[in-house]
Amino acid sequence: MQIKLASVTVENQEDALRFYTGKLGFTKKADISMGTYRWLTVSSPDGLEGVELLLEAAAFPPSGVYQKARYDAGIPSTAFFTTDIASEFKRLKDVGVAFRSEPQKMGPVIAAVFGDTCGNLINLVQPSA
Repeated sequence: MQIKLASVTVENQEDALRFYTGKLGFTKKADISMGTYRWLTVSSPDGLEGVELLLEAAAFPPSGVYQKARYDAGIPSTAFFTTDIASEFKRLKDVGVAFRSEPQKMGPVIAAVFGDTCGNLINLVQPSA
């Protein structure tokens, strides 16, 4: 068994696509009309081949409530891993990504949380050596 698809709920799919491709450097993989919404996926150029992130519209009202509750509580929706958090942190800050803190050692990882401008917090993580 393999994980090939994960999702984050987003308030606006077009805004999410701009953020994930323009700021994070992901590439659009699928963009299929589903009526009012889209099956919209992106992937990381540094990630495993075939793994995609679904930018899922917050069309189901309880999903928006859950997303906001997580955000308000400071709980990240997902984590993206890097092998060099210092350079990734700087690169993302330089393109305008808003972090909640500098990278900090947290047990077996170094992590920093940023907002994706679409209603989610994302944990940027580097495993400690």
